[in-house]
Amino acid sequence: MSGSARLHADGKTRCPWPGEDPFYMAYHDTEWGVPEYDDRALYEKLILDGFQAGLSWITILRKRENFRKAFDDFQPEKIARYNAKKIHALMNDAGIVRNRAKIEGAVNSAKAYLKIMEEGPGFSKFMWDFVDGKPIVNQFKTTASVPASTPVSVKISKELGARGFKFVGPTIVYAFMQATGMVNDHLVTCFCHETCSGKLRKPRLKTK
Repeated sequence: MSGSARLHADGKTRCPWPGEDPFYMAYHDTEWGVPEYDDRALYEKLILDGFQAGLSWITILRKRENFRKAFDDFQPEKIARYNAKKIHALMNDAGIVRNRAKIEGAVNSAKAYLKIMEEGPGFSKFMWDFVDGKPIVNQFKTTASVPASTPVSVKISKELGARGFKFVGPTIVYAFMQATGMVNDHLVTCFCHETCSGKLRKPRLKTK
């Protein structure tokens, strides 16, 4: 697969990584790189990126609804209270990635997230402050130019690790930054490069 953007049958030029997979293309077009400012949604994405370690993102994406069901819709307040029985049940859930270290990591990360929420203005502000509250817009022409990590992702990784988050290495953090629009890494010839920074997601309704 070429590292350049490719023209699709619908007349749109996209980054090469979704290929011709309609499910992956929809994620690329509507979600990847769109600035996300919702606290809980950011926690969910960070945990899913941790589960991705060693696997392809499409594998996790296809299981995302299963993960949401298994992990109480990624409500950190609930995950922080998971006990050995719940972890055992998750280890037997064929719909998710059954990795004990990653499951226990999600619990630790939930506790760390709640501590940040208690201490100040929230997880979203904590994360976005690393990029001064707005997306870093890159101008890459091919995927070969896109880094696996950056000095900013290294800094965030260290800070998250120090606060008790698990599976937050610099590469995982950079993938998280790309997906949540902290950086715009759509190739310059991709139709999403222009539109991404102008889009804002509506936060999902919070359930009481």
